[in-house]
Formats: sequence, C-alpha cells, structure tokens
Amino acid sequence: MTSAKTYGIAKRTVWEAYQQVKANCGAAGVDDVTLADFGRHLPKNLYKLWNRMSSGAYFPPPVKQVETPKASGGTCKLGVPTVSDRVAQTVVKPLIEPALNSIFNPDQYGYRLGRSARQAVAITRERCWRYDWVVEFDIKAAFDQIDHALLMKAVHTHIKEDWILLYNEW
Repeated sequence: MTSAKTYGIAKRTVWEAYQQVKANCGAAGVDDVTLADFGRHLPKNLYKLWNRMSSGAYFPPPVKQVETPKASGGTCKLGVPTVSDRVAQTVVKPLIEPALNSIFNPDQYGYRLGRSARQAVAITRERCWRYDWVVEFDIKAAFDQIDHALLMKAVHTHIKEDWILLYNEW
C-alpha cells in the first residue's frame, strides 16, 4: 500500500528490492553501513528510503571506489554503492529494464535481462564452426569514454517515468 505521495512507489516494492540486495550480499558503501547494520534498523531504513523515493527527495549518495587486483596485473576500479542506494537501484531496475532491453542488439550479452556470459560463449562457439572469419576488439576503458550528456539524452528518450528520471539528473 502507498500513501498519498508524489510518486506511486509501493512500500512492498522497496521491501522486495531489499530482499534481493540482501540475497546478493555485497560490501558497505561510502557510508560504511553493512547489510547487517542496515538490517538492524530495517523498518526505519526502508521507510526512510521509500519516503524519499516516493516524494522525489531521494538523491544517490557518492559511490565508494575500490581497486581490485586484475589477474593480468594492475588493478580494476569498482564503484560500490551504499546498501540503501543498491535497494533504490533494485526498485528502479525492473521498471526500466524491459524498455531498454528491447532496444539492444540481440548479440549484446553483458548485463542483459535473461542473458549470460555462458550464452555469449555458446553463440561464439557455434559461429566459429559456421563462419571462417573472426572479428576481435578490445573495449578496455570503453565506459570511461562515454559522453554522459548523450547517455542521459538516450535515457530520457526511452524512460518516461518522472520519478526515475529525477535520479539521473545528478
């Protein structure tokens, strides 16, 4: 059930998102709040998140940057959102994923609904037997070069829910 808020986000949706985040485990973000810490004050934390999201007052906190070692040497920088922000992202994900998933090329497998790395390898194997040519390229640091303004323009083209677009303005 929802209260009279600007945006109709059900409290149950936030609860279910928390359950998914909890099942995935994960580290604390920049606020150092672990899943266990978040869970100790669960009703208060979920209510606060729901209240901010449904009133349009939620703004994502900074993301903690963590460097992890790469097998090939060097490090890889990862962003770790807070537990609360992971819950907020999980609330939004099922609402935007179908619209965005439908516009991607069928051969894109990364971070896709119903797609996996194993499926990508399977289709690659199949095509290696079917074709006698290969195209290979390295997308190292490709996401470091994305034009944020252009990306947000694309998001606004495909996502129409005002409350979701609020969180992309930061």
